[in-house]
Amino acid sequence: EVQLVESGGGLVQPGGSLRLSCAASGFTFSSYDMTWVRQAPGKGLEWVSLINSGGGSTYYADSVKGRFTISRDNAKNTVYLQMNSLKPEDTAVYYCATEVRGDTTQGQGTQVTVSS
Repeated sequence: EVQLVESGGGLVQPGGSLRLSCAASGFTFSSYDMTWVRQAPGKGLEWVSLINSGGGSTYYADSVKGRFTISRDNAKNTVYLQMNSLKPEDTAVYYCATEVRGDTTQGQGTQVTVSS
């Protein structure tokens, strides 16, 4: 069973930083691309970033480009999202997700609140 468990969220002031982690199990982590998505209050899911299976290619939504960095450690079956220069509009529940054999799985999410 594919399982994804996010952690690292919290309350941070504008301009601050957080590092999210997503621990994966139940599949060959190093063979699959990983994605971060988020859902702000009252809004739909927004794609944030993707990293390919080997970690050599990364992609970002325009809204986070230059501020967020996605990375992965295939030895630890973990994907990260380093978030810098956070803005109130980054407030959302952040989920990691992957598609394994045609099925998309996302974790339970971690809340990020950016507020003074």
